[in-house]
Amino acid sequence: QVQLVQSGGGLVQAGDSLNLSCAASGREAYRYALGWFRQPPGKEREFVGAISWDKRITEYSESVKGRFAIFRDNTKNTAYLQMHGLESEDTAVYFCTAGITPFATKPGEYDYWAQGTQVTVSS
Repeated sequence: QVQLVQSGGGLVQAGDSLNLSCAASGREAYRYALGWFRQPPGKEREFVGAISWDKRITEYSESVKGRFAIFRDNTKNTAYLQMHGLESEDTAVYFCTAGITPFATKPGEYDYWAQGTQVTVSS
């Protein structure tokens, strides 16, 4: 079992930056890839990005590539989502997730989910 606790989020202006963090705990939590998804109002959950357990591979959706960055600190079992140049289209509930499947971009490929946090970007 892996437990994930998110922090961060809130209301920002378009063009601002915002950071989310995700602390993982549990048996062999460090062996899991950590990913981020988001769910805009009235839409399905969509992939944002992910980082492999060894930090060697990061992937991003086209909609956030170049604006968002994912890091992880394995000494703290924590992943970070840095969001820059936020746009109103980035408004969503953001979820941290953990999974064993490499290069996973679909929600069903992840095993554990955090509670989610709201990010609202006003234009």
